[in-house]
Amino acid sequence: MKKRWTEIQSDEAIVVSLQQSLKINTTLCKILVGRGIENYEQAKDYFRPQLSQLHDPYLLKDMDKAVSRITTAFEKKEKILVFGDYDVDGTTSIATLYQFLYKIYEPSLLDFYIPHRYREGYGVSKIGIDFAKENNFSLIISVDCGIKSVDLIGYAKSLGIDFIVCDHHLPDEILPPAVAILNPKQKDCNYPYKELCGCGVAFKLITALAQQFGIDEDHYHCYFDLLATAIAADIVPITGENRTMAYFGLERINTSPCSGIKALIELGGLKKNKLSINNVVFVIAPRINAAGRMDDARKAVQLFIEHDYTKALEFAKLLHNDNIDRKDTDSMITEDALSMINDNEELINRKSTVVFKEHWHKGVVGIVASRLIETYYRPTVVLTRSGDVVAGSARSVPGFNLYEAIYACREHLLGYGGHFAAAGLSMLPENVDAFSNSFEIIVSSTIEEHLLIPEIIIDTEIQFSEINNNFYNIICQMEPYGPENMRPVFIAKDVLDTGYSKIVKEHHVRFVVKQQNITFTGIGFNMATSFYLLRLKKPLDIVFTLDENEWNGTKSLQLKVIDIRLSEN
Repeated sequence: MKKRWTEIQSDEAIVVSLQQSLKINTTLCKILVGRGIENYEQAKDYFRPQLSQLHDPYLLKDMDKAVSRITTAFEKKEKILVFGDYDVDGTTSIATLYQFLYKIYEPSLLDFYIPHRYREGYGVSKIGIDFAKENNFSLIISVDCGIKSVDLIGYAKSLGIDFIVCDHHLPDEILPPAVAILNPKQKDCNYPYKELCGCGVAFKLITALAQQFGIDEDHYHCYFDLLATAIAADIVPITGENRTMAYFGLERINTSPCSGIKALIELGGLKKNKLSINNVVFVIAPRINAAGRMDDARKAVQLFIEHDYTKALEFAKLLHNDNIDRKDTDSMITEDALSMINDNEELINRKSTVVFKEHWHKGVVGIVASRLIETYYRPTVVLTRSGDVVAGSARSVPGFNLYEAIYACREHLLGYGGHFAAAGLSMLPENVDAFSNSFEIIVSSTIEEHLLIPEIIIDTEIQFSEINNNFYNIICQMEPYGPENMRPVFIAKDVLDTGYSKIVKEHHVRFVVKQQNITFTGIGFNMATSFYLLRLKKPLDIVFTLDENEWNGTKSLQLKVIDIRLSEN
């Protein structure tokens, strides 16, 4: 698939100024300036995160109300229910808040609740509220959900149940009738950092409670491993507070993780390695998510709150098996969906994808949508039958507002929700074709053509002569990586093949290339179709990230090649 290259342009004057103050090379300074780092103090905060950089939790609107209501519940011996979503952010949020309350309140008056993906759907549910009423809970604290549950929280209020909402999703104009709403995205909330994940908001609540009751920070900083897992999995920006919390969370994951995280590391085969955010996203998070996708997410919370490692390992094995089932299922559905598109010329030529089969597993349709975008790069909706209705998930390409496109098709829908990049939706079976055609019309008329071509953002040009261990060590100190702080992408120009590059395992390319007599090896996954460019023996521009390869106990730097093309010179 052809890709477009976009090189970040940095202000040269700021680059020079930063280079003079930091005494590092210009290439590194260009990367930093591209990330908004323009002076020594900003660079210091970036490379050496401190817990003092975290904001006062009471800057969150309604935090005083939330702490007051929980304090009242403690005094009156009320039953408290922690209610959360079934994904990684939701389950870590529940585990974090529940464990902290367990330490400072009577365990017999606490419980947690996760809605079943298929019986109840996303977010606050009537079944969950009825459970609370039947079991005499008078306070529900929702985490990673609730901000849009206006009617349901109103229903709970009519039953005498108060709600505290801890959420990070974008609020609507009408807010739920909760006693307190903690959400930095509220219009009148002055909290300095707006991009907390759900677990981040829950962490702010326990920080405020710890301050209220004079509890030592060790009793809540111990949850940084869960918080980093949520930050990584929920794909929030790795900037500001998120970067600080992820930094200390990774440190904890690598030194003293909770039994649940430790068990997932064991089963993921990561025991001997120092974990990065990448490991959390691609190894740990899928196993946690699989619980809710394939079965009941309650066991994910049980995994996190279990202190006995042997018992935690048993829960982890259940998640691990769910993940194996999930991988088999999404691979099968992806293959099925691609066949549907490939066999239909009209579907191939559309600017959107909508595919539907009644028997597809609802828990993996979002993953399948993302997989289809890897082949057909365009806004994608994958639908399946769920009871009497058709339901599914949608994924976008960067730069296109998926939620607005779905909103424009609302006449065909029973329900919808989501944000810029991802959404969920439901409709009557007889409306699938009408929705598909309407969605195609909306996408075709509004999407800019360049958004249908994958974009590679390049941080800066680099010379092979600049790449050495010291340079790589500084690159490593820029971790944790993630949205808005991605691993630096370089372009090296006028590079030549040495003649030793070759295709490996049919699909990949082992690069052996040189620039001005300096040679580097590299790997380009799924790049066999570009191998002919190397055989032309012409200068190439090569886009890559830097990695470290270990072979027979010896470590060496290698290029992780993303794309190549003939040089323009």
